[in-house]
Amino acid sequence: MDFGTDKRFELEDGVIVMMAGGTEAHAWVQLNILSWLRHRLRGTSCRPYGPDMAMQISETEIRYPDISIYCDQPPRDELADRRKLTDPHVVIEVLSPSTTQLDQGTKLEEYKSIPSIRTIAFVDPINEMCRTVERQGPYSWMDSIFSGQSGVVVPSLDLLIPHAEIFAHD
Repeated sequence: MDFGTDKRFELEDGVIVMMAGGTEAHAWVQLNILSWLRHRLRGTSCRPYGPDMAMQISETEIRYPDISIYCDQPPRDELADRRKLTDPHVVIEVLSPSTTQLDQGTKLEEYKSIPSIRTIAFVDPINEMCRTVERQGPYSWMDSIFSGQSGVVVPSLDLLIPHAEIFAHD
């Protein structure tokens, strides 16, 4: 949503809600993941986007996920004026203490309602842990919480985003 301001807003059940900015750790982890994905997905039919690309959930819901991956989209020149996309394949949210409940509660359920989504991941930069929720069927999901060196597994794209890349400090 563009309101002529540098502030960002989401649409929740038809209500405009201002979004807070993230921490340095949040921004760094998000950049690490996006950089890794951009390199790995180059030349495929899939494109990663950061939080500037809106995702249409429904007529009354618009979200700005930290990272979303869209596959089999039209050529980029046909998308030049778009401010939101539909039918994401993967959504990744980087957690903050203030957004953890919303991200892993309301947003998780919203993302599960989108038939095109195959993987939903949550990355905790404070505890360096990842949670992946993978679609198993039309209404079934497998929820995995990883810690240590596992990273984020995205089976539908045959990817493993390594823990070391997600949480790299340099």
